[in-house]
Amino acid sequence: MNYDALPLADLEVFAHVVERSGFAAAARELGLTTSAVSRSVGRLELRLGVKLLHRTTRALSLTEVGAEVHAACRHMLQNAEEAVSLAAAHRQQPQGVLRISAPVVFGDLWLAPLLPQFCSQWPEVHVQLGMSDAMVDLQAQGIDLAIRITTHEALPQSLVAHPLREVRYLLVAHPDYFKTHTVPKSPADLAAHRCMTLGYGAFQNLVEFTPADAADASVAPPPVKVRLNTPLTIASSLGLLQALRADAQTGVGLVVDFVAEPAIAAGQLVQVLPHWQLTGSYAPRMAYAVHAPGPRIPPKLRAMLDFLLQHAKAAPR
Repeated sequence: MNYDALPLADLEVFAHVVERSGFAAAARELGLTTSAVSRSVGRLELRLGVKLLHRTTRALSLTEVGAEVHAACRHMLQNAEEAVSLAAAHRQQPQGVLRISAPVVFGDLWLAPLLPQFCSQWPEVHVQLGMSDAMVDLQAQGIDLAIRITTHEALPQSLVAHPLREVRYLLVAHPDYFKTHTVPKSPADLAAHRCMTLGYGAFQNLVEFTPADAADASVAPPPVKVRLNTPLTIASSLGLLQALRADAQTGVGLVVDFVAEPAIAAGQLVQVLPHWQLTGSYAPRMAYAVHAPGPRIPPKLRAMLDFLLQHAKAAPR
């Protein structure tokens, strides 16, 4: 095969344009000019004899054949990266670009603060952290590692999953709130309080509780169901935290633990009903590090997995 005749460089540029949703973003990543990237895609279309992209002044979209070509490009680039990783494995030195995707708030508060330490430990690995609450397609987006907060049953069987830490939801309030309001002793007492929840998807105002020590009982009691009075919902635990800290009279908020716990430790919030466990739609989940299966894990990915697993194990709970 005459590899000099294959438009390999143009195929790589095309893949970057698709995955970065534009010529300018792809150009920045590749260190090229926008016009050079545009010429490369045009040259590829001319070479292949098909139109790969629909171009407008506002957006790009793939043609049907463009989507097929992009899938093949991504497969080609992954094979190339695997070849490079195989060679790097002989040196036992993690290196290269490591692309990670994480949910926004978890990425902001839990993952991002860890990454400078990782980069100091492995200076030849260049980490690119993207944050999205959408379930990204690892192969299509060229993602090496993603964080998924879910249940074991809901994990895609097509991915390899490593549990990092449990994620729970807590009821919290400003400490001054209870200077003028009665502290709830049971879930039913919440009816007398204004509450805030996430208010999207399954995270609505109908919540379930079981006693926190129910796991030790031979027969679990039925859950206690309560419909909260929620005049305000905010689709972000970080947003809920800010509202609770801003006004002592905001009420009781239902916030994910990795957001709430630093504020509780600092005395900015207090936990409500600590002896009750939320279940149902707010039941505990697990944060998993997931990646595509393969005959071997590239050194850069193995280094990150080991780093995250060690940190999660050492973190106080």
